[in-house]
Amino acid sequence: MSRLEALRNDAAVLARLLRGMPRAASHADALGAFYGPQSQHYDRFRERLLAGRAELIGSLPLPERAHVVELGGGTGRNAEFFGDRLARIERFEVVDLCRPLLAQARERAQRVPQLHAVEADATTYRPAQPVDCVFFSYALTMIPDWRGAIANAIAMLKPGGVLGVVDFYVSPARSEFADATRHSALTRAFWPAWFRHDGVRLDAEHLTTLRRALPPHEVVEARAPVPYLPLGRVPYYRFIGRKAG
Repeated sequence: MSRLEALRNDAAVLARLLRGMPRAASHADALGAFYGPQSQHYDRFRERLLAGRAELIGSLPLPERAHVVELGGGTGRNAEFFGDRLARIERFEVVDLCRPLLAQARERAQRVPQLHAVEADATTYRPAQPVDCVFFSYALTMIPDWRGAIANAIAMLKPGGVLGVVDFYVSPARSEFADATRHSALTRAFWPAWFRHDGVRLDAEHLTTLRRALPPHEVVEARAPVPYLPLGRVPYYRFIGRKAG
């Protein structure tokens, strides 16, 4: 792809982002209307925006013949971050409500036989059997009932199974966790306002809720650059927790 073509594709994505998340009869319809026009360029643009995915996925402990579910998995791109470890996965379910992104996932499944694209709600979908690993990659901030999504993810895990999350966030003004990062008032105000236009809801309660739900956990808090926003570095976190049992 030439640089000019890449810039044109970026412009198409940015135009959609500037228009924002449309109003629609359902969350699924809104996602389809928003992501449909940019689905062909979705992965390439997000490579520079969604930091920490490879690090999270590389840290997920998986048994042989693992059953993995990604909630809000979109195009299925994250399957490729498993690299050689993909061979250890017997079944990898990508669950999403957005049909244009799932169409990309089904194309990817032709090259990744373990991948199964499932059109379903992350708050209610349950696989036939408990699974070894569930993860969200920049999806929790897109789910209106994010508490329900977290509870559902934990419920579908086997005892000892792991939940992984990587996402944008802002810290609470005060945290109950002594090792937590504390963001400035400007950070806590600016980034939620910046992303809200596109249906991305940064919430100070996300990470706190995860840490309470699965006390045996590991957390990394960091910042990442934002394409075409030279001075912007948005906070994000990586979380891995283990279900008791």
